[in-house]
Amino acid sequence: MRTGAGSALINTSEDGLPLPQRYWAILTLATGMVVSVLDSSIANIALPTIARQIAATPSQSIWVINAYQLAVVVTLLPFASLGDIFGYRRIYAIGFAVFTTAALISALSYSLPMLAIGRALQGVGAAGMMSVNTALVRFTYPRRQLGRGIAMTAVAVSVSSAAGPSVAAAILAVASWHWLFAASVPIGSVTFVLSLRLLPRTPPSPHRFDLASAVLSAFAFAALIGGINGIGHGQPGITVAAELVGALGVGYVLVRRQTRLPLPLLPVDLFRRPIFALSVTTSVTTFVAQGITFVTLPFYFEDVLGRSQVATGLLMTPWPATVAVIAPIAGRLADRYPAGILGGIGLGVLSIGYLLLALLPAEPATADILWRMMLCGLGFGFFASPNNRAIVASAPRERSGGAGAIQSTARLLGQTIGAALVAMIFGFAHPSAGTGPTVAIVLASAFAAAAAVASLARLSRFARSAQPVSGAGPTVANARNSAPALD
Repeated sequence: MRTGAGSALINTSEDGLPLPQRYWAILTLATGMVVSVLDSSIANIALPTIARQIAATPSQSIWVINAYQLAVVVTLLPFASLGDIFGYRRIYAIGFAVFTTAALISALSYSLPMLAIGRALQGVGAAGMMSVNTALVRFTYPRRQLGRGIAMTAVAVSVSSAAGPSVAAAILAVASWHWLFAASVPIGSVTFVLSLRLLPRTPPSPHRFDLASAVLSAFAFAALIGGINGIGHGQPGITVAAELVGALGVGYVLVRRQTRLPLPLLPVDLFRRPIFALSVTTSVTTFVAQGITFVTLPFYFEDVLGRSQVATGLLMTPWPATVAVIAPIAGRLADRYPAGILGGIGLGVLSIGYLLLALLPAEPATADILWRMMLCGLGFGFFASPNNRAIVASAPRERSGGAGAIQSTARLLGQTIGAALVAMIFGFAHPSAGTGPTVAIVLASAFAAAAAVASLARLSRFARSAQPVSGAGPTVANARNSAPALD
């Protein structure tokens, strides 16, 4: 079944899009990732400048970041469910339209409330894109090359993360902070049009959207993230306890509801498969370690080593830059070798890299820092693409949206936990003393080691012999081609 002009409908007799449509589609998806990651990164970098110019206190200005993160977390799963029902391309395009419109609102903001609203709407739009991005990659690339496709999005994330500080500095050097958001508008507008023409059109599902589950999911994740952040930022114990208990209570009701649904919004049925559950566990644990490190290192470089903001940005760059180089290699290897092995080796290297950072001398040379950061990037690069491939490939094709949303949720949840742990550690040991950063990085090394164990557990006979969940998953006929996903 072919498509009309300007449309990329999946041909059921083929696996993925034909060339050159495949390259144009992945370029469109990568552009979306670059825009959303850059937007988040430059907002973090420019937060002090924004706070001064809109007359907000540092604590108030955090809402510029929190509004975005909270909106992403509470809308990821609902958007993924809508993608399963109405088609991934449609939800991706809607997400891009919302993101671009919200970027214009942020650019025109003159007060903290208006900017927070704009950032929250940007988070909603970003969630629309992130929730179906991996699912669209799965329908764009043949199954035997899925790792390569996922690696391309990993490269886009790494390059934009590395470029974030430089892009923010360049814009702020010649213009006001409003242009940090305004720059996304023309790029977003063009990419929105391209997404409607170039991305694969996937068949819709006959199931209806479960509004009650969406509301329960939003409350559960909002309370969970609020409680975790509250622990790290010294909120009253009764408030934190209420948020966490509320999250557990609503989460329990949500899970019970999902077990009775044919197409659950929270794909609890996928967790019955050990490969999926272990891959998600590996992801959460790894991103806890990354969250700890990415929050800790700027304080260490500036407060302990006395480096400038510019120097700190340059010292952080080797990590994502190395990931950008390694991710395509790891993606190709993931199409041939089990993610359990690749992730286990990569996370072992990452754990060693963290430990070496913690053991830096009192006055390290720049080269000593750079090669350790590159080692961390090497380890993380070998984990990311294979693990993401394992998560999405272990789910039936029509459940790709839910699997991709769980992948993004695992990343955000892990990073949030990591940041909260750093706040707790710094509450007992101020970063300028040097002890706090060292303790935090050692803890990150421990989490990375635990993630390596979880990754290697995917090689066990129990995990490999488990059958797919119901749906259009791998069959005996294609078991040979799907072997890397069943690792």
